[in-house]
Amino acid sequence: MPKTYGIEDADDPMDRIWATSFFKQPVKGPLWLGIEPLEGNAQADLRAHGGPDKAVLSYAAAHYPDWRVELGLSNFPYGAFAENFTVEGMSEETVCIGDTYALGDARIQVSQSRGPCWKIARRWRIEDLTERVLKSGRPGWYCRVLREGEVAPGMTLELLERPHPRFPISRVHTVVYGSERDLAVIAALADIPELAAKPRERLESRLAKATIAD
Repeated sequence: MPKTYGIEDADDPMDRIWATSFFKQPVKGPLWLGIEPLEGNAQADLRAHGGPDKAVLSYAAAHYPDWRVELGLSNFPYGAFAENFTVEGMSEETVCIGDTYALGDARIQVSQSRGPCWKIARRWRIEDLTERVLKSGRPGWYCRVLREGEVAPGMTLELLERPHPRFPISRVHTVVYGSERDLAVIAALADIPELAAKPRERLESRLAKATIAD
């Protein structure tokens, strides 16, 4: 649940008042995975977070050792990026846009890569951390919930459908937030129906500007 932290009128911006649900703790038992949000995962800023396309944030467990070394933080546990699911055996290279997974009775579908916000930097008091995550190729990914159900730690994600193997999340992230200039690639991604609305709007805006420039 969202909580408020900080000191009113603090000199250091890192100490000023802010509200967040960023601080995640591991759970031991089952939770209900609804259309939005995951049980116990209410968002503080609904303009930037939450919504059906961002019902579940997943992050690869394999990235944590590198981040601990890079950031010099031995105490950088799973959940440090505010993800709902820390997953093993999956990464931005192996997960594709539109992938549908079974998780018990629940069904989730990959909707977009994560565009990290300023709260990552605030949480860990590292000013450039948001930009570093954005450029790292390790942003994580969001899923929408197609079928609600009970989920619990240790459950296996079973891939049911992969309609767009051409677009792993690593490539989606580069096209949406990075240096991709091939308009055909941008258009192809924008045309994928499973892509979330916000990144699609971003791509369509770039395509429109390119058309005007031509």
